Amino acid sequence: MKNILLILLLAVAIYMGYLGFKADMHPPIWTGIGFIIIAVLFYRNSK
Repeated sequence: MKNILLILLLAVAIYMGYLGFKADMHPPIWTGIGFIIIAVLFYRNSK
């Protein structure tokens, strides 16, 4: 279950970053980076 949530979180992070770069907007880029950081912390705690 945790792996599925981790994959979904990474997918949303990548998509937010892509939309931010495509539209040249900073808030979606920062949100995507934040989601990646949360995913890394989530992955590290699950080990």
